[in-house]
Amino acid sequence: MLDCTPKEIKKRTAGMINPAKTCQPIGAMYAALGIHKCLPHSHGSQGCCSYHRMHLSRHFRDPIMASTSSFTEGASVFGGGANLKTSIKNVFAIYNPDVMAVHTTCLSETIGDDLPTFIKTSDVPEGKLVIHTNTPSYQGSHITGFSNMTKSMVSYLSEASLETKKEQANVIPGFVNPGDMREIKRLLKAMGIKAIMFPDTSGVVDTPMTGEYQMFPKGGTTVPELIDTGNSKVTIALGSYASSDAANQLERKCKVTPVVLKTPIGIKATDEFLMTLVNKFTVDVPYELEEERGQLVDIMTDTHFHFHGKKVAIFGDPDIVIAMTEFVLSLGMKPIHVLTGTPATGGAIGTMLGNFETQIKDMLEEAGVEGRVKAGGDLFDLHQWIKNEPVDLLIGNTYGKYIARAEDLPFVRLGFPILDRSVHSYLPVVGYKGAMRLLEMISNALLDRADRDAKDADFELVM
Repeated sequence: MLDCTPKEIKKRTAGMINPAKTCQPIGAMYAALGIHKCLPHSHGSQGCCSYHRMHLSRHFRDPIMASTSSFTEGASVFGGGANLKTSIKNVFAIYNPDVMAVHTTCLSETIGDDLPTFIKTSDVPEGKLVIHTNTPSYQGSHITGFSNMTKSMVSYLSEASLETKKEQANVIPGFVNPGDMREIKRLLKAMGIKAIMFPDTSGVVDTPMTGEYQMFPKGGTTVPELIDTGNSKVTIALGSYASSDAANQLERKCKVTPVVLKTPIGIKATDEFLMTLVNKFTVDVPYELEEERGQLVDIMTDTHFHFHGKKVAIFGDPDIVIAMTEFVLSLGMKPIHVLTGTPATGGAIGTMLGNFETQIKDMLEEAGVEGRVKAGGDLFDLHQWIKNEPVDLLIGNTYGKYIARAEDLPFVRLGFPILDRSVHSYLPVVGYKGAMRLLEMISNALLDRADRDAKDADFELVM
């Protein structure tokens, strides 16, 4: 007799289809670009380095410079020690950076290359520095790589040389665009707080056109500033996934107090950032920032009917997705599908703010919203969720356009990478000004769809 009893559908437990992430070395390369006069170095094959440079160049629309150990078959079998030593010698002789930041690839990690020993036995010119981090591509994501390189900046460079800490803050911005870093620095300046931001890619991957090529632009955190981070009063890590490990390393090494916050996207997260500064430095919020906040509240009130009750799917880097989920909830929207490709565990994440799934589920429960949440997921998962329970809006990076096209959804591009649009890296999404921009982007996407639906309805009436 045929058994017609419904059987539980098994979930996919292995394999990944259309990952919602990319590999560690890209994040490490981007972080290294945030050091002034630093040349990132990919310890692996030329193909790896070319891919990472291409991906960053397409997102920022700026030339990304990096060197490579250029593994061949011999290095793949016997190790890349000779290649790295030759690379260090050639890089300083030809390009003359102040710092060479080495990150590994799948190949060198699988071999098990001993980078600290290779670097110690290399010919590094006097006054120059070589730092390194391990970034196996088959673990974590580009956010993990960014975190690892930022942590290595602390391990190699930070020093506590003063008995009394300075009245200054370290700010680790996380994997955000240079436009966001500029906005965070503007907020700090408006508050009257001296700060060292690291890494800082503003002035590096958003350089002006001057008619003259500069191998090493004016931007980036200088080596003396990185050393001085050990003398700061507090480290503010914006985003637990990308920034908390470096902040905790600073506490262990230099006894600098860490404070881990969300990426300041939206009104609540920006409030928390500014109030942390108020509490740590006993300063007042200036009127100009109060005015910006009031303008944002006014816009949210005036346009609430655009957003209220709309169902949203959000995917991308965990720190961005966490903050964006909080923001859309404050708009009265319902984020029913929330996904990141970065794994849920690692570093200090679990001890600081709770992991990705815990944070999102707590937000949804508090708002009375039921939704699906997944860390370490992929875009195949997300697409299936949307097919089973449609949404009114999709928010994520460029690769979401295929889902948006297939399901005929309004789509707002946010995060990394954005490869099919330009200018985004210059314009912030953090702070009150960034929240206004996000409101415009979301509102326009929804209204364009509404206008199109109305036009289609008018056409049907005519017919």
